[in-house]
Amino acid sequence: MPNRDYHNQRRDYNAQPLSKSALNRCPFSEFSLWMDRAEQNKSIKDPTAMTLATVGTNGQPHARIVLLKDFSLQGLVFYTHYQSQKGQDLANQPKASVSFFWPELDQQIHIEGVVEKVEREQSKAYFNSRPIDSQLAASISNQSHEIASRAELESLMAKATLEHKNNQEQTIPLPEHWGGYRLVPNKFEFWQGRPNRLHDRLVYTSKDSIWQIKRLAP
Repeated sequence: MPNRDYHNQRRDYNAQPLSKSALNRCPFSEFSLWMDRAEQNKSIKDPTAMTLATVGTNGQPHARIVLLKDFSLQGLVFYTHYQSQKGQDLANQPKASVSFFWPELDQQIHIEGVVEKVEREQSKAYFNSRPIDSQLAASISNQSHEIASRAELESLMAKATLEHKNNQEQTIPLPEHWGGYRLVPNKFEFWQGRPNRLHDRLVYTSKDSIWQIKRLAP
């Protein structure tokens, strides 16, 4: 296998300056503005995609992409299998960070906080809103655990699909192993790419329920 050398791959960043005075005092409001711009940019296919980082019981960090499904002053909500790798990590250490990166805008947002499960009724409402095939897939997949083959997975899905068709009520109960988590932020960082790698980094941290803003060196 040939060596891959990426030393010469680079591009410049030319976003407008990000000043402390221009930011909202509330990081939730600032996040909403940035997310609105990302959603309105048609070249961004998945504006709500975020990298979720957790820590395993052995101290090994784990990261994966999940989709933001709800955002409010309470926090950021995503859904998953509670016995997955991320679920096991969060059961052991209920802290996490998420990162959004929109290269089309030369912007990133990093958020840290504590994690809690959302109310069961909220998980049920979202689960019932999903396409039926997505509900069935969530019900049969033992996420993050070893499976013998793709054929086994497809066989489980076929069986679940048939059982659903024979179900007179045509409903899929919310699996006990599936639901939502809420990341309750205690830190926000807004990053804007600037020329010569002199990026703007402004961080919100909470002290006595008051958000303070600091600038970090790039």
